[in-house]
Amino acid sequence: MKFWKMNGAGNDFVVLNNLEEHLPVELLPQIAKTLCERHLSIGADGLMVVDAPTQGGDYKMRFYNSDGSMGEMCGNGARCICRYGYETGLAGETQTVETTAGIVTGKRISSRLYRIRLNDPTTVKLDASVEVDGVRYPCAYVELGNPGIPHAVIPYAGLRQADENELRELGRAIRWHKDFPKGANVNFYELTGEDSLYERTFERGVEDFTYACGTGTGSVVTVLTLQGKVSGHGVKVDMAGGQLMVDAERNGSRIDSLYLTGPTNIVCKGEVTDEELELPGR
Repeated sequence: MKFWKMNGAGNDFVVLNNLEEHLPVELLPQIAKTLCERHLSIGADGLMVVDAPTQGGDYKMRFYNSDGSMGEMCGNGARCICRYGYETGLAGETQTVETTAGIVTGKRISSRLYRIRLNDPTTVKLDASVEVDGVRYPCAYVELGNPGIPHAVIPYAGLRQADENELRELGRAIRWHKDFPKGANVNFYELTGEDSLYERTFERGVEDFTYACGTGTGSVVTVLTLQGKVSGHGVKVDMAGGQLMVDAERNGSRIDSLYLTGPTNIVCKGEVTDEELELPGR
């Protein structure tokens, strides 16, 4: 089967077109787990599968984490899939993508720059502090879309210089914290200037830090906008994989619209020949 490898600010994905491949949906979790293994296969943070729309969109995006679990939505993935949709003729410069968390609209800004409207925040708790090993950490909790993509938002001083292993252990503990019944993506951030911050995200389903997380940046900017710490307009978020920009339209105590803009990269296109992948009839 044919594949594309893409990344958005270092958040990388394998893309399959199920309009052509006709893979049974029940096999997709195992396909994701196999293809996303970095040392044994192509390697990626997640698998994105383009499929036929069922709600009037241009197409459906099925998203799977590298451990095979289904993700509600992926912001950087959605930006990449919008480029895929444009480049393959599935949609025009403005497009509508069906995701598990709801409809996402995308827009081509330039050949590599894409902007999406993230799923709206459906749950926002600005005070959801958590205790880990006797230490209480300030924390906010956000869900985007319905069903909601869960995000914990935590300020962390000296984030760039933080000990990687200590931060990973803290991220893992909060990701599985009892206060978050369906788990949470854990977003550590540090304000670095006016409307600018540095962020690191421990992602649920990847179970480690990724180079970028689009829904994570949207969740952090949602919290900071509501707290009055950023304007919500053109907020620059730096991560290991590059820079993303978030616009959050505030209406009183809620965010009405959330937009994510950033780069995309088509790394390679090819044919999957992984002999560990067992597909009936192939």
